[in-house]
Amino acid sequence: MTKKEWPLWEVFIRSKAGLNHKHVGSLRAADAHMAIENARDVYTRRSEGISIWVVESNNLVASDPSDADSLFEPADSKVYRHPTFYDVPDGISHM
Repeated sequence: MTKKEWPLWEVFIRSKAGLNHKHVGSLRAADAHMAIENARDVYTRRSEGISIWVVESNNLVASDPSDADSLFEPADSKVYRHPTFYDVPDGISHM
């Protein structure tokens, strides 16, 4: 019988004060349910989070840093997407 290793999961936590999830680390678990429970135990021991996301590492896809120029260059030619043309009203704190 061969020993099979559990898949690696990436863990993202949204803090109580945060608006977005942040990557906090990785762990191994047999399935998604176990990954969430383990992430809770490992990464939110002091009640830091209000939401947990887990993604199996082999499902993540990332851009290659060497492709940055060609990947992000089109955004530079669309100046209307930059917030410099818009007035932000007072009282708007998360924009």
